[in-house]
Amino acid sequence: MSLRIIFMGTPEFSVPVLTALIGQGHEIAAVYSQPPRPAGRRGLELTKSPVHEKAEQFGFEVRTPKSLKSAEEQERFRALEADVAVVVAYGLLLPRPILEGTRLGCYNGHASLLPRWRGAAPIQRAIMAGDRETGMMIMKMDEGLDTGPVAMVEKVAITPDMTSGELHDRLSMIGADLMVRAVAALERDSLTLKPQAEEGVTYAAKIDKAETRIDWSHDARDIHNRIRGLSPFPGAWCEMEIGGVPASDRRELKGGADKPERVKLLKSMLAEGNSAPGTILPSDGLTIACGEGAVRLTLLQKAGGKPLGAAEFLRGAPITRVF
Repeated sequence: MSLRIIFMGTPEFSVPVLTALIGQGHEIAAVYSQPPRPAGRRGLELTKSPVHEKAEQFGFEVRTPKSLKSAEEQERFRALEADVAVVVAYGLLLPRPILEGTRLGCYNGHASLLPRWRGAAPIQRAIMAGDRETGMMIMKMDEGLDTGPVAMVEKVAITPDMTSGELHDRLSMIGADLMVRAVAALERDSLTLKPQAEEGVTYAAKIDKAETRIDWSHDARDIHNRIRGLSPFPGAWCEMEIGGVPASDRRELKGGADKPERVKLLKSMLAEGNSAPGTILPSDGLTIACGEGAVRLTLLQKAGGKPLGAAEFLRGAPITRVF
């Protein structure tokens, strides 16, 4: 026997869960996702979310309300007569009538070890904080922000150089398997719930643009964690003066100095060396002194360019200053 499910999700992270539930033979009553957003270089084209596109490929009804607060929208939800709602990175808070709008409630796949990192950016925040472990949790939703009782959990080690993108992909696949098992247990009426711990609560606030610029006066480990925690999106960055290119291609400031270019820093590793913060240290790559210690940059990207390893990035265009 399969369950009748309302699926609610938006980004690529949610897609494996949707496809896994379909593969198990469950009936998808409807899919909810964030409305199409402006995209493209000029922001003139409306782009559907990854979940929206995947759902349409399967022929499911897709609903994209801007809010679920209206009585009309809540009645439309209840009218689907679903057994359960499965929520993965949907992006809207669910009011009580939605939480109670299915026979068995709403279950969320969350990418942290709750109660640590409740909120919008748990993967990035875990890496930026230097956590050595995180995981996926399936919880029954209540009116709080990721405060509901937990049904299932699977832990994942965060390796020293792992990026948010790499952790994102791993947790996404784990989440799909975990949600399939949780729904199967729910179907058998054997899913048990455990309240979250009251201690150790932290919040994973949405990433602010002001956090993305690297301050070389900080400790090397903090900078390394920030670089990998923000990679690939939105990306940590700094400015560099880049020389050694033909004059015809070179952008210069008055006085003949190289014009600073904004460069995204996508991968790094801890390195040895000490000097004034921002100093380029002698090495066979691109090693920058920090407030304490040093960081070796291993993958960089100029605006409008493609990601390049440090050796290729430096070829013919040496860095004269970093700030």
